[in-house]
Amino acid sequence: MKKLFLILLVSMANFLFAVNDPYIKITVAKDGNGDFTSIQKAINSVRDLGPAEALIYIKSGTYNEKVVIPSSKHKITLEGENKDNTMITNNDFSGKQDSFNEKMTTFNSYTLLVMGDDIQISNLTIQNSSCNEGQAVALHVEGDRFIIKNSNILGCQDTVYCATNHSRQYFENCFIEGTTDFIFGQAIAVFKNCTIKSLADSYITAAATEKDRKYGFVFFDCRLIAKEGITKVFLGRPWRPYAKTVFINTEMGGHVVSEGWNPWKGDKMFPDKEKTAYYAEFGSKGAGGNTSNRVSWSHQMSKKDLKNFTIEKIFNDWNPNKE
Repeated sequence: MKKLFLILLVSMANFLFAVNDPYIKITVAKDGNGDFTSIQKAINSVRDLGPAEALIYIKSGTYNEKVVIPSSKHKITLEGENKDNTMITNNDFSGKQDSFNEKMTTFNSYTLLVMGDDIQISNLTIQNSSCNEGQAVALHVEGDRFIIKNSNILGCQDTVYCATNHSRQYFENCFIEGTTDFIFGQAIAVFKNCTIKSLADSYITAAATEKDRKYGFVFFDCRLIAKEGITKVFLGRPWRPYAKTVFINTEMGGHVVSEGWNPWKGDKMFPDKEKTAYYAEFGSKGAGGNTSNRVSWSHQMSKKDLKNFTIEKIFNDWNPNKE
């Protein structure tokens, strides 16, 4: 009887561990020593609406591709061999002529577009190498429950597009750089232990949070730095009237202006956005973290307010660290 029980216990344990394992593993390598030489071809090979995680392991190299993960491809993990030596790069930008001789827009300038749900990325560099030519997105995310860790996201204007109001996105231990509005969009997005580098005197965030959403962009324990010579950077400006952006326990360099936030005046379609935007801080530190001269319409949160800023509450009971 004890032997039978032990067999059943082992079988159950094996089943539970198997559920968490990828059902398929694919290797991408530039030198041909893998299943594919192209990241896009590897993604295309994954079964639509597959039964569990599909792991695509990407060996070191520079992959000059414009990559799309469509909505039919869910539960895919892109894992690079080394975040500094494994790069997806492209150079499209708003205004560039496409193959149909039509001008591209911000929304199709991406290097990597994520439309599927439950996509995870780690140890990769995602780059849009276009700079000062127009809006040029490196990472554009529309899918829900998106996770990216230990990765570099490089660009200039509009580097990261956190798109759509039904999308929840989690960035951890990432390096993100850009010039203007380089973290923007409608999504609920959390940035944890990220380093964010400004390459120009401009704006870091441009949220477009929907009116009925309690949360927009939330930064925990991040570090704001800048290229040498950059001295006038705003934490954010509202792309749409109900923009929400919160910085919690963030170290801010001296490039962050004392007023902190900008109202984006001159938008005739959406005037007076500062009246409905929610811009707040708690525990800001560093040369740019002095909040005594912040704009009057921004908020300094209390410890009591922090109780509403847990991962579970922000993401409505989804915890990306329990995946």
